[in-house]
Amino acid sequence: MTREELVENYQSLFDIDSNLHRLVKRIELLNYINPLNIEQEKKKFYSAKYNYEPQYKYPKIKFNAYKLHRLFFSQRLERIEDEEIRKLYEDVIYDHSSLIECIEKIGHGKKFYYNSLKSFGTPTEIDLENAKFILRFDDTEFDEEMLPLYNADDASEFFKEFSKRYDFEYNMVFTHNIAAAAMVRNNTQTLVLRKNHKFSKNQLKVLANHEIGVHMVTSFNALDQPLKIFFNGIPGNLETQEGLAVYAEYMSGCLTITRLKELAYRVIATDTLTKGYDFSATFDLLHNQYKLNRDKSYSITQRIHRGGGLTKDHLYLSGLRKIYNYAENGGDLDILLTGKMSMEYIDVVKKLQQLGLAKTSKYFTESFQNNDNYNKNLEFILKSLK
Repeated sequence: MTREELVENYQSLFDIDSNLHRLVKRIELLNYINPLNIEQEKKKFYSAKYNYEPQYKYPKIKFNAYKLHRLFFSQRLERIEDEEIRKLYEDVIYDHSSLIECIEKIGHGKKFYYNSLKSFGTPTEIDLENAKFILRFDDTEFDEEMLPLYNADDASEFFKEFSKRYDFEYNMVFTHNIAAAAMVRNNTQTLVLRKNHKFSKNQLKVLANHEIGVHMVTSFNALDQPLKIFFNGIPGNLETQEGLAVYAEYMSGCLTITRLKELAYRVIATDTLTKGYDFSATFDLLHNQYKLNRDKSYSITQRIHRGGGLTKDHLYLSGLRKIYNYAENGGDLDILLTGKMSMEYIDVVKKLQQLGLAKTSKYFTESFQNNDNYNKNLEFILKSLK
């Protein structure tokens, strides 16, 4: 069936999908949550001997939250005849409504934190047990590939070379104002690199497989779909997508115990928000009690406390556990790469595929095909997670 025939047969669905796409384009959380003065506040924090609450500044919001809410909930979903598909779009609207509230409250302390809880949840006791289990393993063996020897220009060249294995083109920009070393802006197919960051050889491999091998792959697969819902995000997609991205690190052979410990520290740091820790207390836990070095402790603390308490980082580890178990049990990874997809909605997406309203993945993560993982310790750890 051609696209024209699909639209004619499902006119109401495509109208609503298109309306939501126009609205969602304005509410990319990562465009607003990264502080504009990370480095300045880091210097103040160090100068104050770690006894200072950073005062982060954030980009101005470029939409009217109340009007956006109203437009989201004005969609006439009763026009979608299929009950399962209608329910999917209801969930999408509620999910994006929660994101609007999150963005609206960035920098407003507890108000932001409570909205973050609604969108991303918080670590469970099992998540914490898994994190502490990972921290028992030794990662002190010297590895030359872990030395931070490469600047952002070197990283850019590495990513360009890596990307030759995929038949798509994307933008690349440098900035000081992101919490991570690199990230993908899904809405513009842009890889953003932190300008002043020093990368190790291992981190370049990790980021290439994570950001390009999964996040960029799912972005371009989403662009190939008839419905924009795959591009804008199916509810719960963060845990699935980050799980896939870290699983790609594992399957490419570049995941290390050090990297796995970083994800564990994020779980523990996220849990401190529930316990009411301020910035200094979370930093103290990581740096003085867990003996994590100063810059890593600051980086993780900053990721968690930005905005007023962002809880999403605990989902990387739980996502990895779920994807690993799913793949080990013969689960179809292709359907999870069709866009910003969530494991919870596999059945309804299969139905969309059967109706011709969704396609299989145009691009597939190379590391999933090649399977270069060889680390028996990592295999043991992942098999042991609850």
